[in-house]
Amino acid sequence: MLLDIVAKSLYSEKEVFVRELISNACDALEKLRYFLNTSSEKADFSSPMEIRIDTNKLDRTIIIEDTGVGMTREELIDNLGTIAKSGTANLVKELRDKGEISSLDNVIGQFGVGFYSSFIVADKIEVYTKSYKPEAQGYCWTSSGDGFYEVTEADIAKNGTKIILHLKSGDAAEFADEQTVKEIINKYSSFIGFPIVLNGKRINTVEAIWILDPKSITDKMHADFYNFISHTKDDKPYYTYHFKTDAPLNISALLYTPETGPSLFMRTQDMHSSVSLYSRRVLIQPNTKDILPPWLRFLRGVIDSEDVPLNLSRELLQKTSVIR
Repeated sequence: MLLDIVAKSLYSEKEVFVRELISNACDALEKLRYFLNTSSEKADFSSPMEIRIDTNKLDRTIIIEDTGVGMTREELIDNLGTIAKSGTANLVKELRDKGEISSLDNVIGQFGVGFYSSFIVADKIEVYTKSYKPEAQGYCWTSSGDGFYEVTEADIAKNGTKIILHLKSGDAAEFADEQTVKEIINKYSSFIGFPIVLNGKRINTVEAIWILDPKSITDKMHADFYNFISHTKDDKPYYTYHFKTDAPLNISALLYTPETGPSLFMRTQDMHSSVSLYSRRVLIQPNTKDILPPWLRFLRGVIDSEDVPLNLSRELLQKTSVIR
């Protein structure tokens, strides 16, 4: 199938479809927040701004739903019917041309291919959506990944987008398991700026404190964050280094020196870095080897940069002068 081939050629791991769909949902919510803050028209949106995920092992389905901007029929066909067409990228370009890009600086998507990663695990996808615009009609986009799709009208009460993945049999069926999906969310999307609710329970409860003003972060916040990324319980960092700059690159780094150094045995091993690379709060590379020299592998923390050059799948860094 065409879309299945495209997806498999871009993504090395099946699980990344969860990251991609959550990132798309986050962008939809960011856009809605932007439009609500900048529009002169008053609007009443009663639904909480959140991302809801439901799994069903019996039906072999996973549903990812947001309460964001939604899509019109034209946007649905334009964004999902055309490979590598990104509505987010188009909006960002429009705002950049107007000099208003800072108003929407938390959006993640830019390549327009993330949605198609779903066809690695699904043999049928249904997308139900309704635009936030007044008098909008709801629509359903359906495809089996064979290069064809169908768009029909749908009775949808509120704005947003709901994606239903009918999972393939075999290994793909594991993504209908709640614990499996929870682990993927914790791995890639723990610091997304909106609540992620999995089967009725909120998953992401730790704040991305590296984006905050260093003066506003308390010792307890540092200790809690340090224990989260270190997978420890009652440890605290010996030294904290919080660095933020927007020139020549936009970078936020939060690095910790542990209270105790590695054991003599661990020093003789080929230790991996304990610093992970993020882009706009989404994990790109855990324990990255491309940023810090080997002799700093004892550090723990995160580095986040929206300027890091990524390949289409957002899995690999492009070896450019920015990285060197």
